[in-house]
Amino acid sequence: MRYSPTNDPMDLVGIGIGPANLSLAALLKRQPHVRARFFDRRAGFQWHAGLMLPNASLQVPFLKDLVSLVDPTSELSFLQFLAKQKRLLCFINANFPQVLRREFNQYYRWACEQLDSLHFGCEVQAVELDRDSLVVRGNDWAQPTRNLVLGTGLQPAVPDCAKPWLGATLLHASQYLINNNPVEGKRVVVIGGGQTGAEVFHHLLSDSGAMPASVTWASRRWNFAPLDESSFTNELYTPGYSNYFYDLPERLRATLLAEQKLASDGVSPALLEAIYRRVYELRYVTGMSCNLQLRPARALIAVTRRGDGWSLTLGHQQRQTHETVDADIVVLCTGYVYGMPACLDAIADRIDRCEDGYNVNPDYSIRWDGPADCRIFVQNAAKHQRGIADPNLGLIPWRCAQIINSVAGSQLYDVDEAAPFVHWEAQPMPVQSGAPDLEMMS
Repeated sequence: MRYSPTNDPMDLVGIGIGPANLSLAALLKRQPHVRARFFDRRAGFQWHAGLMLPNASLQVPFLKDLVSLVDPTSELSFLQFLAKQKRLLCFINANFPQVLRREFNQYYRWACEQLDSLHFGCEVQAVELDRDSLVVRGNDWAQPTRNLVLGTGLQPAVPDCAKPWLGATLLHASQYLINNNPVEGKRVVVIGGGQTGAEVFHHLLSDSGAMPASVTWASRRWNFAPLDESSFTNELYTPGYSNYFYDLPERLRATLLAEQKLASDGVSPALLEAIYRRVYELRYVTGMSCNLQLRPARALIAVTRRGDGWSLTLGHQQRQTHETVDADIVVLCTGYVYGMPACLDAIADRIDRCEDGYNVNPDYSIRWDGPADCRIFVQNAAKHQRGIADPNLGLIPWRCAQIINSVAGSQLYDVDEAAPFVHWEAQPMPVQSGAPDLEMMS
């Protein structure tokens, strides 16, 4: 699609249209004085197309949609979508424990149709600094802007030993449904013990008429562990905790991220139960001859070709031993990592980076050697500075509201929250006469 640029700088240009920048565009619909455009090279909105499995559901409540957290009366909320589609009452009666990802994808696509600021089929090829503004360049257009928002998403994380072999039968999970390999009678290995690995494993066992010969599910984790979605753990997904985490020392933040892994990357308990029941059914009820192997505490350490298939070496994390598994198809459910988009190459040397990515300011702008009133904001690129909520859908509207307020120079959205249930911050100790001298005691 051809884009017609304006000569006057935009207040904001977003690169990439995923849930994060879509939320930003949705919130800006009620702020028409903030001039914004969003670009994506894809022909239309796609949300994890390679993993849109039939029964895959959200791991967050549906109220954590594009807008409701900061603008619950917005015409672009999930409830508005249900009402406009004449399905709200049926949705209520269905009493879903969680919303299907396919339905939330329909909601996202519907929201895209309501927004004129989105431009699909427009690839951003370069970003340059021109005096006091940034210039976003496409194939045959150039759009100046005062502020830039990076919403290009994460890239598949692939173990080094597997990178040379990526292809049709050894693939990252993001390509699982796109490749659509026939699995009947095949030996399949799933690497990764998080939600994606569980969904793929369950999907492989779902069609009794096209069962694989064997399915091995391997994970580095000590067990196939559930997501911790208790109320107090969900306090980690609040603005207050995000701000608290931001102010902690870097080493402590890294420690906490490791400790909180199952609060973000565990498997939905309902899915684990469904998998266990299916394994039971296949072993004891149907008598189907699919060899199932669930192997926790294993890391993929080597991949070699064996005929038309693969030989995988797994390292046992607790026994310090090696074992070999042969496969026809290997699905790597090994997560995602952030990578700076190539379109920033022209200004990359101006960007202040740390070991884990960008150095991010409290308003989600990044530190860089450019004009003070010309800022670059990031979406889903600050986990190591903002905590496990950063890549999660839950706080996206709050983050976008922070960005909008910063760009506008005023509080267009109320981003302050009520007093938290959990007091993360150290509380000052009242000074009392005769109180012990802590310095002397140490």
